[in-house]
Amino acid sequence: MSKRKTERLLGLVVCLLSTGRYLTADQIRQAVPGYPEQDDLFKRMFERDKEDLRDLGVPLETGLNHPFDDDPGYRVRQQAYELPELRLEADEAAVLGLAARVWQRAELAGAAAGALLKLRAAGMDEGNEQPVAQAIEPRLGTPEPAFGPLWEAVRDRRPVTFSYRAAGRSEAQRRELEPWGVVNRHGRWYVAGRDRGRDGTRVFRLGRIAGPVKFCGPPGSVTVPDGADVRELVRNWDSAPAREHSAVLRVRSGAGVGLRRHAVSVCADEAGPPGWDLVTIRFADVGSFADYAARLGPDAVVLDPPDLREAVIARLKGVLA
Repeated sequence: MSKRKTERLLGLVVCLLSTGRYLTADQIRQAVPGYPEQDDLFKRMFERDKEDLRDLGVPLETGLNHPFDDDPGYRVRQQAYELPELRLEADEAAVLGLAARVWQRAELAGAAAGALLKLRAAGMDEGNEQPVAQAIEPRLGTPEPAFGPLWEAVRDRRPVTFSYRAAGRSEAQRRELEPWGVVNRHGRWYVAGRDRGRDGTRVFRLGRIAGPVKFCGPPGSVTVPDGADVRELVRNWDSAPAREHSAVLRVRSGAGVGLRRHAVSVCADEAGPPGWDLVTIRFADVGSFADYAARLGPDAVVLDPPDLREAVIARLKGVLA
């Protein structure tokens, strides 16, 4: 089902749920975005939409508000649409609560809000104290800006391109991916699919994607292999031992307590200015460790390796800018 049709059906459900009376087809056309102006095209599309709603299990009713009305109207009674009272075990309630917190920003939220706004503008009573959109609107929120376009790419089966800073690298590389799915593991978001440049299956952490994610092919041009398990791919990738690197920092005496706690060695910097120590420490990811080292500000200076030093300098310059 296309995004446009999905948005129209969602708007139609919101429209029919948000009124206590039957709405005629003409009133629905004015309230729900996505319907054509031509009468014949609208009638055919509306008939298909009604059948689709019934196939999806939406209890669509047809009736008249008054015995002398000429045109039939349509509505969805909220009592028939709502689920019966559910009794959940503690673990089941916890899963649903987690899902409710995760879904905070979906591509379809605007369709529900738009339908309600048009209903109010037309003077139609919503019939509920609590807005219906709040009850059925899916939401999704993640700190990674790459999530939105990647989720859309997975849904529409279209390839994407983006810049990716792999673990142990300070420079981002251009990647072209046929995405199969986006999943969350231990609070981090990942996308898995076929890397066209490497001609193989790859997993990417969304937090390491630098810059925008762009579509590089039409919808439907990505084929997900039969039996592909994105969660298993991410689990295996995330469970692999990270490659460790070694860094040497000049740290001011009395500063960087956390850095010293995990250091391989700490010794006085006899060749440098007084009041400084040389700290040797191991790390796995250049980007993450550069963020940590940059937070120490003037109390720490990266001496080695060069790519970590450049990454910290870039972050400090960004703060100054």
